[in-house]
Amino acid sequence: MTDIIVGILAFLGTIFVFLAAVGMVRMPDTYLRISVTTKAATLGIGLLLIAGAIYSNELAITAKILAIILFLLLTAPVSAHLIGRTSYFSGVKLWKNSVMDDMEGKYDTSSEELRSGFETDPEKSKPTKSSG
Repeated sequence: MTDIIVGILAFLGTIFVFLAAVGMVRMPDTYLRISVTTKAATLGIGLLLIAGAIYSNELAITAKILAIILFLLLTAPVSAHLIGRTSYFSGVKLWKNSVMDDMEGKYDTSSEELRSGFETDPEKSKPTKSSG
């Protein structure tokens, strides 16, 4: 029974890693590629690690694998955000068919900080123009 569970988790993890690789090739710009790797690859690697933990059936190895998964879940979104922010400020263009640039005009490109007059609305999670 354990072999079946390990096989299913490893298969699903491999599928997600494969989809992340396909997404890296198919996505047209840096920002979409970041999204693909952050979501699909993180899930795929997590499933593969869980399969390894179940297969090993040892507490010490399982604890290390859970620590790795926690570290991965904490660092992947932060690193993706920083890579995207750095790409935006260094001038990497959006895909030509992108509908909207949410950051356009809201950040000072020289200091890379939110312009004065814009406040973050916690209800909407989007910067909104302050009313004077």
